[in-house]
Amino acid sequence: MEYVAVLLPSLVVGLLFWFAMKSIFNADKSERKAEARAKAEAESRSAAPLNEQNPETDK
Repeated sequence: MEYVAVLLPSLVVGLLFWFAMKSIFNADKSERKAEARAKAEAESRSAAPLNEQNPETDK
């Protein structure tokens, strides 16, 4: 039983660290996806022909 008392705090701290790192990496991954999507959208807008009329600017 004393082994559990000795190892339990380290296991809990290790699990907390693992969950924290997992959430950080997931947030980074979703941020990179959103940034790539926004960049692709911006590039597609800038690659559009200049003589094409934009309904937002025709107001």
